[in-house]
Amino acid sequence: MADACMSEEFYELAQPMLPPEKEPGPEGGRRPIAHRTVLKVIWFVLVTGCRWKDVPQEIGCCGETARTRLQTWERAGIWDQLHRLLLTMLNREKQLDLKTTVIDSTQVRAFGGGDATGPSPVDRRKKGTKYTLLVDRHGVPLVIRAAPANCSDHHEILPTVVDFPAIGGKPGRPRTHPKKLYGDAGYDCEATRAVLRWLGIEPHIRHRNDKHGSHLGRVRWVVERTISWIKGLRRMRVRYDRSGPSIDAWTTIAAAVVCLHILTEAVS
Repeated sequence: MADACMSEEFYELAQPMLPPEKEPGPEGGRRPIAHRTVLKVIWFVLVTGCRWKDVPQEIGCCGETARTRLQTWERAGIWDQLHRLLLTMLNREKQLDLKTTVIDSTQVRAFGGGDATGPSPVDRRKKGTKYTLLVDRHGVPLVIRAAPANCSDHHEILPTVVDFPAIGGKPGRPRTHPKKLYGDAGYDCEATRAVLRWLGIEPHIRHRNDKHGSHLGRVRWVVERTISWIKGLRRMRVRYDRSGPSIDAWTTIAAAVVCLHILTEAVS
């Protein structure tokens, strides 16, 4: 979906949100690494999955500098702003269907542990992280949440739905929650359905004991495709970062890159 060279469109969208470039002080000194160079390294690490210390020097910036700015910009909310901007652009291009959403999760190995890590029930209890994705009817990633691998889907569905973004781009008040929510049998819980209905959301969640053939998969397949796109960014396949800001930054950037891919395909 993306190659190791940073997309020019990605830089043009992110650059206005970044803080002003710092200049050397009155006593001189070396000029700080340019934001464009740091973004190139962040993009390279996201796509190739390499560790920070393995970043090639010829890119122009060491991995530690890029990691520091990744976390700094995450704390400043820049990655969230970028993701929200791309969602707004997709909405303006009529590429969003916010009435219908689909939820699913995937797990990845977390080497070295760290925040949002727990024993994986599907990987011999090795340390891992669960990513819960909420996408629209076309598979556009709206929310990605990271949690320990042993965290139940029942604990993640409601916080994920609550994080539903209010997206502009069209006349009128932005929608604050979807009209319908589709999920697989892992989210089967009557209490969850009751809360969703109270929020004004119509739940379409398969019951565990029901036979296959409900045709819900005709809607749910888009979230599985988006998960494959997310994992196509190799940094999202295996977790090396230990700190919460880094983990949250990667999930948001991955969602933004997928949105950019969908937007590019739509306007080309």
